[in-house]
Amino acid sequence: MTKPSLDHSEATESGERRRNRRLSPRISRLTEVPQGAMVELPGRGSTYVVDLAGPAADSPTILLLHGMATTAMLNWFPSLRELNELYRVVLFDQRWHGHGIRSERFDLDDLADDAIAVAEVLGLDRPVLAGYSMGGVIAQLAAHRHPDKVGGIVLAATTYRFQETRRERAFHKTWGLLAASFAETALRRTELHKQKLPVLPQASWPVGRMDRWAMAEMRSTSGWALAQALAVLGNFDATEWLSTLKVPTAVVITTRDRALPVYRQLEMAKMIPGAEIFLAKAGHAACALEADVFVPVFLEACQSVVGRL
Repeated sequence: MTKPSLDHSEATESGERRRNRRLSPRISRLTEVPQGAMVELPGRGSTYVVDLAGPAADSPTILLLHGMATTAMLNWFPSLRELNELYRVVLFDQRWHGHGIRSERFDLDDLADDAIAVAEVLGLDRPVLAGYSMGGVIAQLAAHRHPDKVGGIVLAATTYRFQETRRERAFHKTWGLLAASFAETALRRTELHKQKLPVLPQASWPVGRMDRWAMAEMRSTSGWALAQALAVLGNFDATEWLSTLKVPTAVVITTRDRALPVYRQLEMAKMIPGAEIFLAKAGHAACALEADVFVPVFLEACQSVVGRL
């Protein structure tokens, strides 16, 4: 598969120069990303998977799980080159996102089982699951539901529950009722949206026009799907079983996060036995928009878990 190019931007238009200055150096230099393929998960459906071979045949595997409202590549592209220098790296579009599986309902247990199914189809033996935001929720669930099939987990910019304050409970209850009222429409519109997507996501773009690629990736997920995903995600609560996780764990806390409270990220880390904490002085979109801060910390977290396998 094609490796991401890191050639410097040669954009000549002043508007493009301004856009590139607002992006981190790692983002603005890219002109392509690795190409993947649609992979069938027996009994589940097909999804877009990118599988990057490691530096050695026995390199540990990092299975990346993306956040809500994005795709695997849009979430993780700034991290891939550095990760792939050490590990075999696998990423895929999760259910109802991008080129991921479409189903009659959006269910977090299904997403966790999808991750394990991807590992089984590719022959991965107890990979490390690294999840960002929603992906961190899925990593927790997968480790809880399949402890014998997960080597370790890295949780970044994520939480173990979304409802604690009166305001949060009111929001998620109201949103859940609203989403339920148009669930059938959302399913139909989400399926129609996927039918209009290209066979495979775009893998390259003209120098200085990453914005077009990023927007295409974002638009590959239907807003109807996101409404249902948010309603389901809001009800997640791992309080009862989080402390039972036994796999090596690292938690990357985004200390300037305005989407998920920092104190709740810290609570999650303290509830998981033996979890090691890493601090990234960045906001919730750090995986892409502040990659120069996030990626080095994320690499340390992954090395921490792999070192304890």
